[in-house]
Amino acid sequence: MVRRNFLKSASVAAGTALSGGAMATNWHSQPANLGKNKFKLHYAPHIGMFENSAGKDPIDQIKFMADQGFTAMEDNGMMGRDPALQEKMGAEMARLGMKMGVFVLDKGGNGQNTLAAGKQEFVDIFLNGCRKAVETAKRCNGKLTTVVPGDFERNLPIGIQTGHVIDALRRGADILAPAGIVMVLEPLSDTPNLFLRTSDQTYEICRGVNSPSCKILFDVYHMQKNEGHIIPHINWCWNEIGYFQIGDNPGRKEPTTGEINYKNVFKHVYQKAKAENKEFIWGMEHGNSRPGKEGEEALIRAYVESDNFTV
Repeated sequence: MVRRNFLKSASVAAGTALSGGAMATNWHSQPANLGKNKFKLHYAPHIGMFENSAGKDPIDQIKFMADQGFTAMEDNGMMGRDPALQEKMGAEMARLGMKMGVFVLDKGGNGQNTLAAGKQEFVDIFLNGCRKAVETAKRCNGKLTTVVPGDFERNLPIGIQTGHVIDALRRGADILAPAGIVMVLEPLSDTPNLFLRTSDQTYEICRGVNSPSCKILFDVYHMQKNEGHIIPHINWCWNEIGYFQIGDNPGRKEPTTGEINYKNVFKHVYQKAKAENKEFIWGMEHGNSRPGKEGEEALIRAYVESDNFTV
């Protein structure tokens, strides 16, 4: 080939490749696909995430989620809602074929109610929360409730604290199991005072409780902050994971806004779960990186892109 023609051909090919690459990586500036998307995983938005697009009514928000192709919804504050609204939300999700994700167990553990202390007053608060969770779950068709066992009791050895937590959770599981409800324990990064911090620690506690009603809530955002090495930790804890939550780091916003390669994480769990005929709900427990309706459209585009992995 004549050198001049070769260089011309190479220049055209490079320009084509560059243009294609720019289009492939510039998905975030493309118009939002506000038709129904076909997501591979059960991503679960939360109430308030799309209120600029759908309004403040929770029922309208649930309808909007379904219209975008989301097949699940989570609501941390479900237990605090009026029982009639709980029933209405549950009925609407059932009508739309959506799964109910987690709601937070009321008084399930915080700085003022630490199960690690082994105090009966704290255990009673927790168990009463379990009983209330059973009633809430019936109304909203829920099967998953988030439990955080509170802070360290630093005047006790760690093994004693762990034993106290396991004892309390066993009693909670005895209440939840007959109703088919799973409490998912969430290790957090919010403060180093929290007793539950890492996935392997949570795995150990779940093995100690030894109940199908006590599993791990693997929040990728918190685990990236506390331990990193996300995919190996998912593999190590796999048999005890009952739920996932999403948030990129830093910032705790939608995937593609931080350092976590969510497309690879989603693909890994999808393939591993499919091989075992499992399904997980992925709670979208994060904020929007941009305000207003435009930010909500950008969030949807981010999930379309992150879900676009080859299987």
